[in-house]
Amino acid sequence: MKILSVIAIVLFILSSCKPTPKGEGILLESISQSDKQWTGIAISKEGRIFVNYPNWSSNVPVSVAEIINGIPRSYPNMTWNQRRDTLSFHSIQSVFIDKLDRLWILDTNNPQFSGVIKQGPMLYQFNLEADTLVDAFSFDQSFYQTQSYFNDVRIDTDKNVAYLTDSGDGAIIVLDLNTRESRRLLDNHSSTQSEEDHLFCDGIKWKNTVHSDGIALSPDNTYLYYTALTGHTLYRIKTEHLLNKTLNKKELEQKVEKVMKIPATDGMLFDHEGNLYLGGLEDNSINRINKDGVLEKFIQNPQIRWPDSFAKDVDANIYFTTSQIHLPQNKREQYEVIRFNPEPTNN
Repeated sequence: MKILSVIAIVLFILSSCKPTPKGEGILLESISQSDKQWTGIAISKEGRIFVNYPNWSSNVPVSVAEIINGIPRSYPNMTWNQRRDTLSFHSIQSVFIDKLDRLWILDTNNPQFSGVIKQGPMLYQFNLEADTLVDAFSFDQSFYQTQSYFNDVRIDTDKNVAYLTDSGDGAIIVLDLNTRESRRLLDNHSSTQSEEDHLFCDGIKWKNTVHSDGIALSPDNTYLYYTALTGHTLYRIKTEHLLNKTLNKKELEQKVEKVMKIPATDGMLFDHEGNLYLGGLEDNSINRINKDGVLEKFIQNPQIRWPDSFAKDVDANIYFTTSQIHLPQNKREQYEVIRFNPEPTNN
């Protein structure tokens, strides 16, 4: 009888214990909230924070905003956010600030996934000192498809080249910012194509097919890393191969490297130390491939509801947006911009 009592006590203790959450000592700080869904985020050297709202419904009053004192304000003004026939924002998917502190805004011009409108995708460059347009890059019709969705962008400031993903019809777009010449590469290659037609995110089946999406340039601009959103394989290719116009389609495809299997992620980001941060759409997590090439689950927390895009500031803090894409509307809470420092605190 005494033995049975001891066993019962042990079982009670075990059943009462909860696994230690990943990221113990890492503070997740919600710095802004919105009742409108956002995806992209960018941080300037001065700490200015920019976000964008994708045109996925009829209720998107602002496309790009700057978060000031925790409150999103239309950027650069409301006129740009009115979807006019002249230059204006129509269907913004991502924002990015490069090493020269230039703000880039990527317009899919594919509102509500209804097909690319006449003017085609646009990439805008803004001057943050004057908050004015510097340049607008368009793409010839031969470089996008009817259902193209130019998703994410990274800028090589040394070579003045932009790399973009097309998540609607898998491909990598390379844009020479000097000559304005574009090239559509790895079009329909296995590395730019979705591997799945659904994901199970936090126990919810999310049925969709999204091709090449997350993208990241290695800190030295040597490699471009990319992955399909509905997939679990991380790929990379040397940028010198993407820029080599003498390689034919087959030769270029042979240069693609399979890095490793990863959790399904939306955005990706290299930090100042060379660690690559990835989302964890399926289990409310942030993952990291450390600079030694080891994949680790860095943070897991129910507050992380579809980590969408990442950015970093000069103090090594990392920011991400929660877009809750997998959740039905009645299950969604406020969308958040969350900040954390990778170094755990003792508090």
